[in-house]
Amino acid sequence: MRGNPWFETVAEAQRRAEKYLPSTVYGALVAGSERGRTIDDNIGAFAELGFAPRVVGHHAERDLSTTVLGVPTALPVLISPTGVQAVHPEGEVVVARAAATKGVVMGLSSFAAKPVEEVARANPDTFFQLYWSGTRETMVRRMDRARAAGSKALIVTLDWSFSHGRDWGSPAIPEKVDLKTMMRFAPDVLTRPGWLWKFTRAGGVPDLTAPNLRPSDGGAAPTFFGAYHEWMQTPPPTWEDIKWLRAEWGGPFLLKGVCRVDDAKRAVDSGVSALSVSNHGGNNLDTTPATIRILPSIVDAVGDQVEVLLDGGVRRGGDVAKALALGARAVMIGRAYLWGLAANGQAGVENVLDILRGGLDSAVLGLGHASVHELSPDDLVIPAGFTRTLGAGTGVV
Repeated sequence: MRGNPWFETVAEAQRRAEKYLPSTVYGALVAGSERGRTIDDNIGAFAELGFAPRVVGHHAERDLSTTVLGVPTALPVLISPTGVQAVHPEGEVVVARAAATKGVVMGLSSFAAKPVEEVARANPDTFFQLYWSGTRETMVRRMDRARAAGSKALIVTLDWSFSHGRDWGSPAIPEKVDLKTMMRFAPDVLTRPGWLWKFTRAGGVPDLTAPNLRPSDGGAAPTFFGAYHEWMQTPPPTWEDIKWLRAEWGGPFLLKGVCRVDDAKRAVDSGVSALSVSNHGGNNLDTTPATIRILPSIVDAVGDQVEVLLDGGVRRGGDVAKALALGARAVMIGRAYLWGLAANGQAGVENVLDILRGGLDSAVLGLGHASVHELSPDDLVIPAGFTRTLGAGTGVV
């Protein structure tokens, strides 16, 4: 890479990713459903919150560490599971190494490009993510494999994706990369020689299959669209299904995708250990409010019973501080680390985590605290009408 490989902000990592990645790959990272209002609100809502800094009484040392589902983490930031990656040849293994280096938890998608065994070896603090997809027998087999690989918790994602269109057009994702596909995408790929060279040197084109969904009979791993078809053909789960899944896993269990108070309460009744307030990064139902707006109502409803996490729109350490001040145990990041991965591989992911650490440390310092656990709503300037309460029994407030 020419020039200084280090970048100072996540926004700069995004700019470098856009220059480095083929437009179809970059488009898949930035896309949101329909008009993209939710993805914009996820980011913009953080800027509506202000800080209330202190001028005296600062602490020379700050503790930014916490635990999530009993697993220690040096930073209240988790790597969110993201699907089949065409960003870097080593994909999730590189991300896992970066997370391990910085002492944070790795979330691995069941749609990942790398097998759970390799990722868990790279980062022993790996949480495996599962969709409600396939038969119960199939899901049990996938959980057993993740458990045998050393996964310390299960993330069950239920907020993916009920919307199929984007007003500006969805990025093209091929079923497989064959000669015909390479010819089709050649004009786009050839304009990004660095990306092409990195994959060529690693042995070929991106693998668009999902090895963690490989059948037990040793058959081929499904393609992204094959896995998507399985999910589409699986009847949606009931709360009784979630109870069953929780019992089958038998360990720490995080339910991802909660936006409503009533859903949060049902999740607790189903025995979950934690939940993530999430709208799937703006890729679910467009015009769903930003997760930071919804977070306080979920924390008020169930925060004394389970750990509450947040994902969606986190781009700065100050965003992390704001989420923690409103009651989140930790946040999960997706696009931010993928941009770092595109910008500079493992070092780029570590760079992103360092940026978030630096911003969070500055916020904790400026607010006069010695620990992230001391952050509270009193540290924020919250404008009137900022929060949203969904599913509280009287409609949406």
